[in-house]
Amino acid sequence: MAALALALSASTAFSAGGASSKPAAEIATLFAGATVIDGTGAAPIPNQDILVRGERIVALGPHGSLASAGDTAVHTVDLHGSYVIPGLIDSHVHLATPPDAKRAQAILRRNLYAGVTAVRDMADDLRSIGELAREARAGEIPSPDIYYAAVMAGPAFFADPRVAAASYGVAPGKSPWMQAIDKDTDLREAVTLARGTSATAIKVYADLPPDRVAAITAEAHRQHVMVWAHSAVFPTRPADVIDAGVDVVSHACYLAYQLEPVMLKSYEDHTPFHDELLAKTGDDPVIAGLYRDMLKHGTILDATGSLFVHYDAERKAHPDRKPLRCTGPTTTRLVRQAWQAGVPISTGTDDDGGVKDVWPSVYDEIFFLAHDVGMPPLQVIRSATLIGAQAAGQAQDMGSLAAGKLANFAVLSADPVKDIGNLRSIRMTVKRGHVYPRTDYRPVTKEEMGDDDDE
Repeated sequence: MAALALALSASTAFSAGGASSKPAAEIATLFAGATVIDGTGAAPIPNQDILVRGERIVALGPHGSLASAGDTAVHTVDLHGSYVIPGLIDSHVHLATPPDAKRAQAILRRNLYAGVTAVRDMADDLRSIGELAREARAGEIPSPDIYYAAVMAGPAFFADPRVAAASYGVAPGKSPWMQAIDKDTDLREAVTLARGTSATAIKVYADLPPDRVAAITAEAHRQHVMVWAHSAVFPTRPADVIDAGVDVVSHACYLAYQLEPVMLKSYEDHTPFHDELLAKTGDDPVIAGLYRDMLKHGTILDATGSLFVHYDAERKAHPDRKPLRCTGPTTTRLVRQAWQAGVPISTGTDDDGGVKDVWPSVYDEIFFLAHDVGMPPLQVIRSATLIGAQAAGQAQDMGSLAAGKLANFAVLSADPVKDIGNLRSIRMTVKRGHVYPRTDYRPVTKEEMGDDDDE
């Protein structure tokens, strides 16, 4: 650790806040001698160098093969004995419902200093999210990069008080980032308005029939916009959501509603799934059909499994709490079947954690996939990196360690393949070429988090 600190202090290239004393194009740094886990699922490669110039990786190769140790134009950071993985991605966050910049910045800081270099925001006040995304991209705040969705849903959904909180000053359903859609909506105009928010995708949320889900998806894709959706849109069944061609579906739990004889008529009906409808043992054949369709369409599953498992545990201590749509065991079973079927799974959380949490919520989802679902560590890392980048539509720039991609990675002291819990051995995060040492992390405070239900 002392050698690392000396290397960083000797370099004028980086600071914890992301500022640089030189234009990014002039900065070159050699991260030397690490074991590289590239995020593709491939085996770790020991004693590798990573050459970074500005925001991007220039080259990777065996130690000593990329740049001369005597080249004074290249700063060297000795990483012998360390492990490097791509930056982690939380593919399901909510940062501004309602907007609270201080709280959001605290959560984002906690994410970045734990190795998270990108997040996918799944429905919020995009006036606030847009500014947070700009600040993150410019390095003005310590934060992962943020990719976000504009929401489309049926008119009934816009009675939800969260909508009013996330579109203050605009009639619910009338803002470009949260639009009420019915059979008369001009979808070309609606998608164009959503694009004007700089959203990466449209999120199809709730209370839409199958023909509207399909029409939104087709028009969004025509305008080169991704579509992220709940895996059941109510009253639209999961099979119809998948067949519409959406890019990512959220919440493995909702897939179970394909088995319900009578589909819930609206999102607002929170009747839990009836567990007894699943096959008593082995893979459920109906769910297997959904996973075959997802593979055919290239659909990614944003499972959010840890949310349901943790809530189940909390209900044991607080039995008065209403159940979620699925139990923890059912959710785990659905995600395990998805993984075994080959469905790509990202690490979304739908949970920002509490004031006492040292580590970000994405660690919970990672540990859920490893310990509850049974995924091997290399596959879990792939889910948390490359699959997350694909879910956000950013795989050309991030998600794996390769020449030409952004210099987004985490440096660990211990081997995460031996034990995925070794993510907690993080020494530093590198995002867009800037170093954020873990020792510089300032924990979130009660003042920043405000009213917090997760103390």
